[in-house]
Amino acid sequence: MNVRSKIIEHWSRWIDDVAVGMSRTYLRLRRPHAIELREQADGSFLAAELRRGDATPLGEAPLRLDQGAITGPGREFLVRSQVNVVLSPSRFVFRSLELPRGAEQFLEGVVRSQIDRLTPWIAAEAAFGWGPPSDAGPERIAVTVAATDRALIEPFVSAVVASRAGSVQVSTRAEEASTAIPVWFHRADQGADQRLRRRLAIGFGVAALGILVCFGTWLVAGEYFEAREKALQDQIAQRRAELMQQTGSAFDQAIQSLQARKRATASAVLVIEELSKALPDEAHLTELRIEDGNVQIVGLAHDSPALIRLIEQSGRFSHATFFAPTIQAPNGSETFHIEAHPAPPFATSDEN
Repeated sequence: MNVRSKIIEHWSRWIDDVAVGMSRTYLRLRRPHAIELREQADGSFLAAELRRGDATPLGEAPLRLDQGAITGPGREFLVRSQVNVVLSPSRFVFRSLELPRGAEQFLEGVVRSQIDRLTPWIAAEAAFGWGPPSDAGPERIAVTVAATDRALIEPFVSAVVASRAGSVQVSTRAEEASTAIPVWFHRADQGADQRLRRRLAIGFGVAALGILVCFGTWLVAGEYFEAREKALQDQIAQRRAELMQQTGSAFDQAIQSLQARKRATASAVLVIEELSKALPDEAHLTELRIEDGNVQIVGLAHDSPALIRLIEQSGRFSHATFFAPTIQAPNGSETFHIEAHPAPPFATSDEN
């Protein structure tokens, strides 16, 4: 690549960066409307504009979902708006989940792992969310989980997206609850943002074209800079070849370092074998990770603290500890998250 091409490439990147920045600024300054579509008993939706906590009804007649599209007076208010579709609670399954207070910061992972036990769906097939945690006693919290079949809400999301809404959120509210539970979010105006970005890029490109004219003299001298660059690259290549031929060069040291790291890394097969010997038969592993010199295991057991002692007593692991809160499962067992450091005998060898 010659110097002229490099200069043009740098200016092109600058134009793109400025265009993206102006586009993001425009999108932040723009104030989209917040629209709520609340489902009624007959399946229709009452539309209201949310502004400073107040809801202003839009249109006299409710909106309806007809053949994959929103119909009715007032649907034009959905264009480029932030739409919250509040579906009837009858479409959802509500479950209460009691957890240790320390699990509050891991709610997303905890709820996702429990969906298949709390509801008829697995996490990949469900649209689900949870409300704010409430106090359930000493060092305990309770959260209300709402879930439904993902395929059930997709027609509503598709219909609102077809109305050119900026974003779509689906939520519900239990009859006794005062706070809505969001279960799905979809951003729909990416195409409009890209069109705006292209328009800004064209405008800045025209302006940059005038600036490029001022660099004509420098571009004429491009051959000189290109020759200097080629000479420098030849010197670097020659020096690299000399270093590669020297005993104990940086290349050899790097190879030796990689080999030493390989020998110091625990073998996954040996780790699994030793864990199977150390853990009792009633303990079941669901995850095992070996990274950065540590072994992390996740699973179910009736007495999680006893596993720490058994792992330490095996003589093949050290510094065993919990790296996440232990969670009580509905069947009486406990979900544990244990981390330990393999002993040196796990290291692999290059003798073979």
